Amino acid sequence: MSSKKAMKQAQKQSYAKHRSNIFNNKFSFKKKELPKTKKNK
Repeated sequence: MSSKKAMKQAQKQSYAKHRSNIFNNKFSFKKKELPKTKKNK
């Protein structure tokens, strides 16, 4: 049972890492894009 729990937790962690990576990539892209549009306007 404990091994099953550990496996589930590891899967959850890797999934959270994957999601946070995507979020960080999107966020950094938006952050980089923001100043450019502001300067143009």
